[in-house]
Amino acid sequence: MDKSISSKWVWVSDLQDGTYRNPVLYADYSDPDVIRVGGDFFMVASSFSFMPGLPVLHSKDLVNWRVISYAVQRLPFPNYNQPEYGKGVWAPSIRFHDNRFRVFFSTPDEGIFLTTSSDPFKGWEPLTHVKQTRGWIDPCPFWDDDGKAWLVNAFAKSRIGFKSILHLSPMKPDGTALLDEGVNIFDGTLKHPTIEGPKMYKRNGFYYIFAPAGGVKFGWQTVLRSKNINGPYEDKIVLHQGGTDINGPHQGGWVDTEAGGHWFIHFQDKDAYGRITHLQPMRWVDDWPLIGEELKEDGIGEPVQRYKKPVEVHCPVQVPETSDSFEGEHLGMQWQWNANPQPCWFSLKERQGFLRLYNGNWSNVEKPLLYHTPNILTQLFQGPAFSACAKLRFYPAETGDMAGLAVLGNEYAAVVIERASKGNRIVFLQGAVERGIETREDLGEAEGALSARDKFSDNRGEMGFASDNTVFFRVTVHEGGFCTFSYSFDGECFIEVKHSFVAVPGAWVGARLGIFARNAQITNSLGHADFDWFRVEK
Repeated sequence: MDKSISSKWVWVSDLQDGTYRNPVLYADYSDPDVIRVGGDFFMVASSFSFMPGLPVLHSKDLVNWRVISYAVQRLPFPNYNQPEYGKGVWAPSIRFHDNRFRVFFSTPDEGIFLTTSSDPFKGWEPLTHVKQTRGWIDPCPFWDDDGKAWLVNAFAKSRIGFKSILHLSPMKPDGTALLDEGVNIFDGTLKHPTIEGPKMYKRNGFYYIFAPAGGVKFGWQTVLRSKNINGPYEDKIVLHQGGTDINGPHQGGWVDTEAGGHWFIHFQDKDAYGRITHLQPMRWVDDWPLIGEELKEDGIGEPVQRYKKPVEVHCPVQVPETSDSFEGEHLGMQWQWNANPQPCWFSLKERQGFLRLYNGNWSNVEKPLLYHTPNILTQLFQGPAFSACAKLRFYPAETGDMAGLAVLGNEYAAVVIERASKGNRIVFLQGAVERGIETREDLGEAEGALSARDKFSDNRGEMGFASDNTVFFRVTVHEGGFCTFSYSFDGECFIEVKHSFVAVPGAWVGARLGIFARNAQITNSLGHADFDWFRVEK
């Protein structure tokens, strides 16, 4: 197997006949929000504690997307130097105001933040802490016709003791601070429980708040409207599952096209695959939006599975990155760490064309499970069925050094090469976080994997290592998240691990692929693994 990277896409929404299929992204870009600036569409999504965080995606037609940047490089709190699953970046909003892109988001325990950019392809400014608070979530800014700025938000019961309330606060015109504590403007307790994720707009003299309710798996999309920004607000359900198999169709953003069409981006909870991204047509009826297709003449839309593309101009097929040959100076946009990244974890410069991951114990847990490891490099599942394979060269220095490939969630599995007391071994790990257990099975000797001390001068005249310390790890993910692990010493003949594993979601996220090097006990091991490539194929 050579170093060239296959271009086989795992999932393509664009059917290349003028139509698209849902989901437009079969990946965990949850809580999406979207805007249009000229002929460009930009979308943001939750990323929780994975860093860099808050992915920013770009499209020319709302169907073909790619990640162009991350709005948050790291969270400025020391606890995020360790995995903080389920915390971190929740439900961002993106707006273009006063010639700048502005992204607001909350972390449930630290408050509301803002970052801005003049060009999201080139990066984002350092975070502004708009409000230090606990339990204020899902912020969305709004600038009225008179120039006044507002922020609408929801509340997390787990932090503040109540939920199902939407709240509005006046804000400085530049969005950097709130002017007072604001007021509650809608109580959804009776008719729209767990209403959250508000997005505010104005049209035809009405203030609109698009907000999901009813819970992630089985909820619906609510829209509120009022002639007064402070309310009172009328409410209407405009999208629900109906007779489709697209559960919980809600939480997203309304966007128009240059030609005047209206569209709604939202998610569907898909268990191990996370909250995947759908695109629905939208139209206005009596100053109410109707999203999807009205099939029962009840004024409520149901999700479409295939539809005419929003933009007629030809756009090449484009999907988020997955595979990587590690040839560049920076990690690809597909990669996120389990926590705020540290320079000591990796290098793309020590060996040209390889990602070097260093062995070491950077967890603050006394006997850490793989789940507790901050220095796992992860990426999203990007389709319902695929295989992921990593080629690596292992150079251990201490007993317990290991490197491998994992599928991560609240339950996880990994196939690894590990330095044991009597040489290198292939080991299969399985863990269940709630039970606090991690089992391991020794699969046998790793052929020819040598020590980091076994150096030689390679044929490029560089100080390198013996070439027979190579191993290939592969996981094949089948429909429903059924995973089969295997390993090889030549990249051709793979030995299947005789254990079944079904991927499960993590804390508010889907399962993720991960590659890593670690030592669960020794912080300063000099061992490492050089990853030659990582390949994802259908």
